Amino acid sequence: MTRAYDVLVIGAGIVGAACALALRDEGLDVALVDAASPGSGVTAAGMGHLVALDESEDELDLCLLSLRMWRQFCARHPGVGDPSPCGTLWVAENEHQLQEAHLRAQRLSARGYGADAVGGDQLRHLEPALRRGLCGGVRVSGDSVVYPPAVADFLARQLVAKGGELHAGQRVISIGQGSVTLANGTLLAAGRIVLAAGVQAAALMPEIPVFGRKGHLAITDRYPNTLNHQVVSMNYGQPAPGEDALSVAANVQPRATGQWLVGSCRQDRQESLEVDPAVLAQVLRSAIALLPRLANMHVVRAWTGMRPATPDGRPLIGPHPARKDVWLACGHEGLGVTTSFGTAALLAAQLTGRAAPLDAAPYLPSRFTSMREMQHVL
Repeated sequence: MTRAYDVLVIGAGIVGAACALALRDEGLDVALVDAASPGSGVTAAGMGHLVALDESEDELDLCLLSLRMWRQFCARHPGVGDPSPCGTLWVAENEHQLQEAHLRAQRLSARGYGADAVGGDQLRHLEPALRRGLCGGVRVSGDSVVYPPAVADFLARQLVAKGGELHAGQRVISIGQGSVTLANGTLLAAGRIVLAAGVQAAALMPEIPVFGRKGHLAITDRYPNTLNHQVVSMNYGQPAPGEDALSVAANVQPRATGQWLVGSCRQDRQESLEVDPAVLAQVLRSAIALLPRLANMHVVRAWTGMRPATPDGRPLIGPHPARKDVWLACGHEGLGVTTSFGTAALLAAQLTGRAAPLDAAPYLPSRFTSMREMQHVL
């Protein structure tokens, strides 16, 4: 055994790194453990959008809290993660989607988050790369994109600079009572353990209802000044688990390099991380249907990732209902980057007993029967 910590955070993706730093800022003795390097897992595979989603009020609450914190972070640390305040254009291809777009504009505007309904002509004026004939959509000016692995790495280095510890390249193989065992046999002790290991959370604790939702992404060569906004189809959302074998909705981002980052799709019941050419083709076709010039661009790389999802689409943030020393910060699916800082603030408040910045009830792990039932076996 090395030594005991107040808190041990498992998983140095952007959520885990943000939680570790927030807890260190509370004055706790914190160690961050990851099987690889900070930000190199699911965080590196994702798109890095900072976006206000409003599929439920509590989802929007967490997004808006975190987006305020992201603005503060970017102001304090300019240039970290190459943030781009490009905004989002939600694109409606038919009248039904246009009605939903107008409702989104109303909901976001009512919460003080800049969102304007736009018609088809105005849409093409804002984003000339869009095809003609689209019905309209919503421009959300406060949204941004960022390169999340760089932010996760920065947060981990901040943790170390403030006296915390980083155990990189150390895989956790089991979680005991107040301790974890690493693959090399080392035992690390802690008064509290925060599990922020994404899709690996269920491998360490099988009762945790987190599963992988596979996505395909591609990135083009450099085409500077050809895309002004993040462009997202109004079809984009989080389908129910197992509802469909494949869900595809265009999401295209301009990167600081001049490249276009292209997504997105969701597939359940997938274990392989290999690129499926047929699925990738559907993702590209969906994007080309909105942005025709993409058809003539050179795609330089394609890859996949597993989003850590939950059955009800909400992350798990809070104490394990059957293990008083274990806390969870996982299951964010496609909103891990957006909600990382809000998650860290909520978890730190819960763990220290301070007033929470928002209602924690929708995110408590105890909402799942599978976790409550563990009380009878532990």
